[in-house]
Amino acid sequence: MPKGTGVPAYREVTIPAVILGVMLGSVMTAAFVYIGLKLGFTLAGSTVAAILGFAVLRGALGKGTIVENNINQTVASGINNASSGVAFTLPALFLMKANDPTLDFVEGGTFMESLSGAMPFILAGIAGSFMGIVLIIPLRKQMIEFERLRFPSGIAVGSLLKSPGAGMRQAILLISGVVIGTIFTTMAQYHVIPEKIVIGGALGVPEYFPIAFGVSFASLGAGLLSGKGGLPFVAGGVLAWWIISPLVVFMGWVPTIGVGGEDAWVTGKVVFLEMLRPLGIGILIGGAIAGVIASFPALRGAMKGLSSVGKSAGGKSLASDEMPMKLIGFGLVAAMVLLFGAALASSGDIGGGQAIAVAVVGTLWLAVAGLIVAQATGMTDISPLSGMSLIGVTVLFFLTAGNVLAAITIGVAICIGIGQCADMMTDLKSGHLVGSVPRRQQTIQLAVAWIGVPIAVGAVYLYWQTPGFGPGQDLSAPQGQALQAVIESLRSGDVALDKYLAGIALGCCLGIFPISGVAVLVGLAMYLPFYITVTYGIGCIVSITIQRKKGARWMGNTMVPLAAGFIIGEALPSLVISIIKATG
Repeated sequence: MPKGTGVPAYREVTIPAVILGVMLGSVMTAAFVYIGLKLGFTLAGSTVAAILGFAVLRGALGKGTIVENNINQTVASGINNASSGVAFTLPALFLMKANDPTLDFVEGGTFMESLSGAMPFILAGIAGSFMGIVLIIPLRKQMIEFERLRFPSGIAVGSLLKSPGAGMRQAILLISGVVIGTIFTTMAQYHVIPEKIVIGGALGVPEYFPIAFGVSFASLGAGLLSGKGGLPFVAGGVLAWWIISPLVVFMGWVPTIGVGGEDAWVTGKVVFLEMLRPLGIGILIGGAIAGVIASFPALRGAMKGLSSVGKSAGGKSLASDEMPMKLIGFGLVAAMVLLFGAALASSGDIGGGQAIAVAVVGTLWLAVAGLIVAQATGMTDISPLSGMSLIGVTVLFFLTAGNVLAAITIGVAICIGIGQCADMMTDLKSGHLVGSVPRRQQTIQLAVAWIGVPIAVGAVYLYWQTPGFGPGQDLSAPQGQALQAVIESLRSGDVALDKYLAGIALGCCLGIFPISGVAVLVGLAMYLPFYITVTYGIGCIVSITIQRKKGARWMGNTMVPLAAGFIIGEALPSLVISIIKATG
């Protein structure tokens, strides 16, 4: 250690670590966009990057240190953060364009022709990425050192980083999971085996009471990772499709199809559109509102900590191991300029004054929502990202006088920025546990996190070119459906107010439930085809059973990397097959 610097002399920010992190983050971003479109949530990618980091940095190169691998996972997760931000917002435009061809949004023709109109989304996403990082950096000491928030994922990654011997074994398990997932996914994609197995039809059960399960290793792996924490998600699916759906049909609360009498019938799609979707949206919004209320005490402490840090820094530096305040301020200004440019470029109907208002309001909401999501992630590891983004886009819709393109363009920035707040703080928690220098993590994430934005945007355009994108299909885009439904209701004035209000009330009640994140999980379950939820539930039950027999340590060392491999094993071949189909 050099005298008087307090900075360790071992390898930390190295070219191999940064290059590996960029490569892993880029691949995971494209792959996890698929997962976001399929399941309605994505993975952080830190665990995957840390496991593979040991295999490459220490196994192949023979030089990797713990803090060097921490830089690798910081880079990878920072880039991959864009996958959720884009997958939760941008698909709403594609779904709306399918219903309304007059919407001035380029998505037709070849993949490259469609992508030519994506620049406003990319600019907005990059701005959001910068904003999320620079807005949350000043709160590192408050959240991690003073409040000592847990950030469970950060602790898990920190523990993994401190066990390099276990890392090599886990790398083998992860790769094995990828191989297994790839084999089954490829066979299902090319119809060698069925993509879903429907039991209800053979039993004579109507479509609105589905009994089926999907051959999806992404759903299975997500359930294995969630364990008992994922049971509310399964319960939400059961509530939606096995209780609410047959009940509303029996009570005659949904319209029938046909000429009347015995010829009139109801499909699962009608039940979804008329009842489950507005209820699910309401639950998401209600959960987000409950999250805001519950976060007030924590927000007050965070703002107090930010104020004291600013005074002690004297406008020059937060501390010797933190990024300089001047650089943070410059990054914030640059991000707001990008956001302003994205608002102008999104639509010819947006003027300069309106673009300024959109940029300012978007930044303020990103700051508030980012603090809430970072606090929630630190306490429970469950993020109300989707609900916060939904509220933000709704506000922007009114601010832009109903301009859909501008609202969703800035919504992309908000969603990415909110996620970046939680991701940055989680990575700093891992770094705190293994002795990394915060300034180095902050600087490197600020330098590379934007890379994921064009990759994620391109992935959404790519998946749109392949079959199966849309409600009720393999890539149902549940978060995009929620945003689409809200905006279309606002545009038409045909708002199912009773169902939305009932959902909001239920979401608020679930939001104060002792189990965190219940409202988000239940709301999302109402959007997914039930066969995906069933497969996820099988994974949860298997995980609970194995953990009882083997213990939590065995699960962390063996099942977690294997399950992560299952998820990647479905996402990667799906990405490759989409590229093949899109290019002919």
